[in-house]
Amino acid sequence: MNILSVGAGGIGGYFGARLVEKGEDVTFLVRQQRRKQLAESGLTVKSIHGDYSFSPKLVTAADQDQGPFDLVLFTTKSYQLQQAIEDVRPFVHEKTIILPLLNGVAHFDQLKQAFGDRVIGGLCFIETSLADDGSILQESQIHRLAYGEWDGQETERMKQLQQLFSGTKADFVYSGQVDTEIWHKYLFITVASGVTTLFRSAIGPIRDSEQGYDYIRTVLAECALIMTHEQAPISEEIVATHMKTFESISHSMKSSMLRDMERGAETEGDHLQGHLLQLADKHKLHVPLLTTIYQNVLIYNLNR
Repeated sequence: MNILSVGAGGIGGYFGARLVEKGEDVTFLVRQQRRKQLAESGLTVKSIHGDYSFSPKLVTAADQDQGPFDLVLFTTKSYQLQQAIEDVRPFVHEKTIILPLLNGVAHFDQLKQAFGDRVIGGLCFIETSLADDGSILQESQIHRLAYGEWDGQETERMKQLQQLFSGTKADFVYSGQVDTEIWHKYLFITVASGVTTLFRSAIGPIRDSEQGYDYIRTVLAECALIMTHEQAPISEEIVATHMKTFESISHSMKSSMLRDMERGAETEGDHLQGHLLQLADKHKLHVPLLTTIYQNVLIYNLNR
C-alpha cells in the first residue's frame, strides 16, 4: 500500500518515519515552507525508541498529479482540518482508507461528509515536539496508534492494515473497540487540557492546591455526564480510572493545549471543550466548570 501522511510534524512525521524505517512507501503532504526545510535537511526523529533520519518523499497540495494513495493519515490540528480535506481530495481513490489521528470526536463527522465510509476510527497516544531545526523529539515510552472499524468487525481492510503496520518500531494496534477508545481519550484530554489551561499550570500544583483534587474530579464528572447523555460509551469504571491517572501522572505534566497557550499559538479549545459544550446545550445540562474553562479559551483567543 502507498501511504500519504497529511503533515510531517510531531504525529505524522513520527509515525510516518517509523513506517519508512520499516520499508513502507510513505509520502508526506506538507506546506511549501516545510517542504523546503525537509528537502534541505531531511526528516529526523530523535527518540528513546531509536533515532532515524531519511530524505522523505514530499508533495504539496499543488502536486495533484501524484498518487492516488491507498491510505491517508490525517495528523493535522482540528483548525487545519477543512483545508486539509480539500488538499487531500485529489489524492484519494474509491477504496482509499482514511485514518484520522486528531483529538476529540467532532472531526469524524466532517471527514465522513467528505469521504464517506472510507473513514475508519483512529487515535494515537504520543508526546512529541518539534525542535528549532525541524527534527521530531520523542522522549516517552508511549508511542501507540490504534485503529479499527466503527462496528468492531475485523474486515479485509483491517487485515491489510495489520499486515502493513506489523514490524514497526511504534505500536500500531488494531482495536475492536476503537469508538470506545476514542471517547475515553476525549474525556481525559478535555479535562487535562481544560484544568491546566484554566490555571496556566502543570497538573502537579493544581493537585497540590486546596480542593485541587475535588476540582479535577468535578470537571471530570461534568464531562462524563455530557458524554453519557450523548450515548457515548463512558462508564463509572473509566471515570474512576481517569481520576487515578490524574492522581499518579507526573507532577510536571502540561497538556499540549497549555504549551500552545504559552507560546501564543492557536488552540483546539473549540474542537474539545467547545464541542462538548454544544452537546451540553443540546441535552440542556448545567456544567459551570466546563463553561468557565471554555470561557478562558475564548478570552485567550481574543487576547491573541
